[in-house]
Amino acid sequence: MMLKDIFILDNDVQEYPWGSPTAIPDLLCKTPSGKPQAELWMGAHPKAPSRIDINGEKSPLNRAIEQFPEEILGERIATAFGGRLPFLFKVLAAASPLSIQAHPDRYQAKEGFRAENLAKIPLDAPNRNYRDSNHKPECICALTPFWGLCGFRDISGILFFLKRLCPRTLRAEIGMLREDQSSDALKRFYRNLLTSSEKRTLAVLDEALPNARISTDDNTVFRWIVALYEVYKNDISVLSPAFLNLFCLEPGQALFLPAGELHAYLDGVGIELMANSDNVLRGGLTPKHMDVGELLKILNFEPHPLKVMIPEKVNDYESAYSTGAREFLLSVISVPETLEGIPMANTGVQILLCTDGNIRIFVPDTRQWTAMAKGTSVLIPAGIDRYTLHGQGKIYKASVPF
Repeated sequence: MMLKDIFILDNDVQEYPWGSPTAIPDLLCKTPSGKPQAELWMGAHPKAPSRIDINGEKSPLNRAIEQFPEEILGERIATAFGGRLPFLFKVLAAASPLSIQAHPDRYQAKEGFRAENLAKIPLDAPNRNYRDSNHKPECICALTPFWGLCGFRDISGILFFLKRLCPRTLRAEIGMLREDQSSDALKRFYRNLLTSSEKRTLAVLDEALPNARISTDDNTVFRWIVALYEVYKNDISVLSPAFLNLFCLEPGQALFLPAGELHAYLDGVGIELMANSDNVLRGGLTPKHMDVGELLKILNFEPHPLKVMIPEKVNDYESAYSTGAREFLLSVISVPETLEGIPMANTGVQILLCTDGNIRIFVPDTRQWTAMAKGTSVLIPAGIDRYTLHGQGKIYKASVPF
């Protein structure tokens, strides 16, 4: 069987408490329900697979791929990734901060998943760290100004903020980092914070918050510490902007987050593309399960500056974000109004999301037209090797590097 149809995706929206009540409904041109809508999932993850219409019946995409792996994914991708769609495509809309978190590498995920299975921890248990055996590198691309934290600052920067915030209650940690600026010392510092007693945590925050409040006009780090405290009182991780890199992506800018990168998304709407995994180890700003020992095992404690990406031109209409990830490639396509249409090639499976305008997709082999408006997403199976885009608007494309 050769699938030559373009499939319009029917996607689930995750209603997490930190989500925006308006951003995803606005993208989908729907009336807000009043509930926080955090993530729109496009893909085949078993937790919330997209649905496609095959022969008049709605089929979860993961089941359709199990039935037609080479027809949907193509032989190359089906062979390389065990008959599974290797990426998960999302729109993320944060109205309040997400948890501090990191994701394991492939080896850590396999070992952690195996160990928790042997311990007979149910997959849906709240204390489960590893829900699958895959790693989760990810790329976040801003649709609006997008604030977040990512990776440890250089130690001189950490010392600057700690001495301003809590020179008395964190005197021992400040002295340690002044004398030893290695990644091992940074790991000891972070372990000390996460394992602080409730009494010490309250003492540190009682010193830090007044100092942050008087400096909010001087630096956005202090402003975000105050903002995080308003949401997560009595959590030592509200100090995270002092020791993690604080960033604000402008629309079109992106970051790549490899395994072991401690991060948190704070505010904004973005396109997120990642390996198809749901493994998360948390480090604060959350009521959910935290396993400090396991988190410390997977983290990268080498300080480094952020590398903000802008897309590299592929042709006159398409630009791509080069991450080096094996599982995914994020591209943005600007479709101008032309009579001929924009020719596109497909070397495997693709998911397209229209974020602006009205676009029609034409498949020459079948003479099929598919309409996309703002918020429409489609799956282009491997059986379609070329198509053209007509109309005017913007598309984000998830694909697998050739």
